[in-house]
Amino acid sequence: QVQLVESGGGLVQAGGSLRLSCAASRSIDSFNAMGWYRQAPGQRGELVATISGGNTNEGDAVKGRVTISRDDATNTVYLQMNSLKPEDTAVYYCNAADWEGLEYWGQGTQVTVSS
Repeated sequence: QVQLVESGGGLVQAGGSLRLSCAASRSIDSFNAMGWYRQAPGQRGELVATISGGNTNEGDAVKGRVTISRDDATNTVYLQMNSLKPEDTAVYYCNAADWEGLEYWGQGTQVTVSS
C-alpha cells in the first residue's frame, strides 16, 4: 500500500510563497509520474503540475508561478508556489501513477491565500 503524505500548506498573503512537500512511502522511481492537483470548494479539481522523469508540466492557471521538483534520495516531490493569488486557495493533493496504471492520492493540504 502506497502512502503519500503532504505538508507545507497554510495561510499566506497574496503575493507570498509556499512550498508543499509530498513524501512517498516507496521509491518515487517506481512511479511513472507524480503530480499536484487542487480542488477549491464547489469547483472541479484541476492540474497544478506533474513531473515524469525529467519532464514537467504545469497547469495554465499557475504556469510561470510554480515549480515542481523531486528528491529521489528522500522520495519527496515538492511544489514551490510563488506570487500566490486568492484564487489559488484550495486543497492541494499529491498524486502518483505507477506503470500498471494505478493511481494513489494523499490526504490533501489546505492552502489559503488572503487578499
